[in-house]
Amino acid sequence: MDTDRVTGFAKKTFGKAEQAAGNALGDRGTQAEGAATAAEGTVQAAFGQAKDAARGMASDAYDTGAEMVQARPGSSLLAAGLIGFALGVILTRGSQPPRRSRWQRIYDLD
Repeated sequence: MDTDRVTGFAKKTFGKAEQAAGNALGDRGTQAEGAATAAEGTVQAAFGQAKDAARGMASDAYDTGAEMVQARPGSSLLAAGLIGFALGVILTRGSQPPRRSRWQRIYDLD
């Protein structure tokens, strides 16, 4: 469980208690602060829950990839090589000057 979930739940609980205290005392400022703290806690808890879900999906993807590599190591190596080659071509294409034609090289036409 992520720490954001725990902290968010605590803020949400404290905010609701603060809001209830404001309601009992008739203090609108305390009510508003309690509502804001409770909303902040709700958002933080949801963020922690999303992080937990993403962590779980990444773990599942890693496990699936590991199983695939164990089952077919040659195919996995070939796929990794092709992906690396494609990325190399894509990332270096813009860094090279355009090729000059044969006549431009011979006569140095610019």
